[in-house]
Amino acid sequence: MSNHPLDRRALLLAGAGTVATAALLTFEPAVAGTTTTKKFTGRFSTPDTPDWHYLPFHVPSGVREIEVSYTRDPPQDTGLGYSQNVVDIGIFDSSGRGLGNAAGFRGWSGGARDSFRISKTSATPGYLAGPITPGRWRIVLGPYQIVPPGTPYTVTVKLHHGPAGKAFVPTPAPTSVSGTGQAWYRGDLHVHTVHSDGSQTQAQVLADARAAGLDFIGSSEHNTSSAQLTWGKYVPDDFLVIPGEEVTTRAGHWVAAGLPAGTWIDWRYRREDEKLERFTDLVRSKGGLAIAAHPYVPVPSIRWDFGDDFAHMDAVEVWNGPWETFDDQAVRRWHRLLLAGTFVPAVGNSDSHNHGQQIGLAQTVVRAESLSVEAILAGYRGGHSWIAESSAVGLDFTATLGSVTGECGDQVPSGEGDEVAVRLTVTGVEGCVALLIQPGRTPVTAAAAGDTIDLQATVAGGTAFVRAEVRRTSSTGKMVALTNPIFLTASAG
Repeated sequence: MSNHPLDRRALLLAGAGTVATAALLTFEPAVAGTTTTKKFTGRFSTPDTPDWHYLPFHVPSGVREIEVSYTRDPPQDTGLGYSQNVVDIGIFDSSGRGLGNAAGFRGWSGGARDSFRISKTSATPGYLAGPITPGRWRIVLGPYQIVPPGTPYTVTVKLHHGPAGKAFVPTPAPTSVSGTGQAWYRGDLHVHTVHSDGSQTQAQVLADARAAGLDFIGSSEHNTSSAQLTWGKYVPDDFLVIPGEEVTTRAGHWVAAGLPAGTWIDWRYRREDEKLERFTDLVRSKGGLAIAAHPYVPVPSIRWDFGDDFAHMDAVEVWNGPWETFDDQAVRRWHRLLLAGTFVPAVGNSDSHNHGQQIGLAQTVVRAESLSVEAILAGYRGGHSWIAESSAVGLDFTATLGSVTGECGDQVPSGEGDEVAVRLTVTGVEGCVALLIQPGRTPVTAAAAGDTIDLQATVAGGTAFVRAEVRRTSSTGKMVALTNPIFLTASAG
């Protein structure tokens, strides 16, 4: 996020709350090779309009492809980082549209597209190819920040009749890179492509990720699983793509990372619906992680309104894109949680949507047993990681007491009176200063000599943790690197 135009996110916001349903449109069977067309029309005009409007239409047998397009007035830019009178769009098939009904979900493009197509063989990015089953389908509209005079809308549904084509064959990315072992791997779990509101193809994103020196990325399209099914066409043998989704509720966004390819996570709920835990538990049951995204961006529904203790989250994105004041706010809150004995591992991601938003700014460097989905997620889950602005930054951070040495996320148990030897070596940080931070202690600092900092210090045992930051010494004080803590007590709290 950071200094990206924030209204690009407002085009894909989602939530729950009350719903409204339009009258059913019924299509009759027709001759193969013909097209039948019907339209829904309406208007969103008041701030209290329901969150979700479902437009049902009956699909007869013998339909080869569904084509949907819609018109609405252009969203109004508030100048405050979000837009008003936004109308998003998606679709559910005859399996149903109930909360969490993955069987019925067939795609979502928010406000990024004016039309889409679905057939057994193929689908517009953001949508899922598959059988055109007879029965009641539902287009879902998501009006957001509606203010008078609001916006009219027209949704056009075209059914193309004829025999179905060949079945779509998924090509998910491999879940591991062969021949890899324990190492520190660089990655970015928050990246978008044309499968949601990104402007780049998957191949272009991979090229940028390789150029940024990354070993892995996370696929995190807004509210859809479509990209997860095609990464295998593009990913090189020595690179890892971790399937996921950015779940964009109206009470905040979160990244569901490490999902089995093709897994969809619902987003249609608010804080008061008390459904967040249901879906984060679902993610964990499938081996994934729930990461609170850009929690302090001061934009309605993008900021984290589920509670700033980050309950039900496995990690928190304290650094999102180029460093901004809301990242500082996230780090301060994260530090206060550490002082209170709550450890939610810190991560950094780019949230890149186009070539100009640099992938790997920020990036998380993870200690893992191999370059595999399972091992990388285990590193994130344990906080065995640090964050950097680019791959030009190298960092080694250890604490030692007796025969025990620990790194980020590890425990080096100590007691009052113990002296713990800490060493922080950072490269690629010209014009920067490093800080060792402990509860209730004045930070230990060291400035760069050339492009290197080598800070060696003895810190007091018996305190909860020690962690490190590297910041520029200019007036901005922007972050260059940030570590998760090394714990100096018997447990992480």
